[in-house]
Amino acid sequence: MTLSGLAKLDLLAAACLLAGVSLCAQPIPASTAIPVVLTHSVAAGQAHPGDPVTAKTLQDVLLPGGRVLPRGTDLTGQVVASTPFVFDATPYAVQKPSVLSIRFDTIAAPGATIPVALDVRAVAGPVASHEAEIPHSLDEIDWSGTRILVGGESFSPLEKTVFSPDGGIAGYRRSQGIFARLRAEGSVNPESNFTCEATSSEQSVAIFSANACGVYGIQSVFLAQKGSPDGASLSLASLRRSVRLYAGTTALLQAISSQ
Repeated sequence: MTLSGLAKLDLLAAACLLAGVSLCAQPIPASTAIPVVLTHSVAAGQAHPGDPVTAKTLQDVLLPGGRVLPRGTDLTGQVVASTPFVFDATPYAVQKPSVLSIRFDTIAAPGATIPVALDVRAVAGPVASHEAEIPHSLDEIDWSGTRILVGGESFSPLEKTVFSPDGGIAGYRRSQGIFARLRAEGSVNPESNFTCEATSSEQSVAIFSANACGVYGIQSVFLAQKGSPDGASLSLASLRRSVRLYAGTTALLQAISSQ
């Protein structure tokens, strides 16, 4: 997180204090996972820095003290970088990537405005996201329809346990959604050295596997490494085309410390 990004969070926090405690919630703890879906499309080269970006939570997010961010809670942010892909026809040229970076910095919880700093773990295109929400009959006896989450973990609608592809227990279905302890993984995309860290506590994952890390279902697009100088929550790149995120694209975000 950059100094300017921290300054903005500090200003939001100060505004909360001036407005009154009842209007602002406690900070979201670091490592808290927040699965979201974009409510409109954003394209590199068409969007401009400062353009608003909005998303909604995919399931309830449980917080300390019994607090809950309900499903459908709004997140707001803005585009911070938007560069289209321009093919360089020079012989043996190294192509410059298209980049689309977005920073989410506010969560509009019921009766509260929460400043937040977020990083991304995984992004899934609309088709991949939809596939994770519908049943798949794996064979003639799978009449209930197995659900296969983004990242490959799965569960039967008749059971509470989420299983990894190797048969291990990866998470659980509860009344408020799917929860799991996130696992340390490297990016699923070979172009990227992006990494994801593990958590020691259960997190809200919705349609994502505990091991989901990188970009799924968006061809030729990958996540840039964390620590972007513009404080982006997610920064995507492509060496073959302009990055475009359609409405319905989902992401598994994670709160980071503002300290």
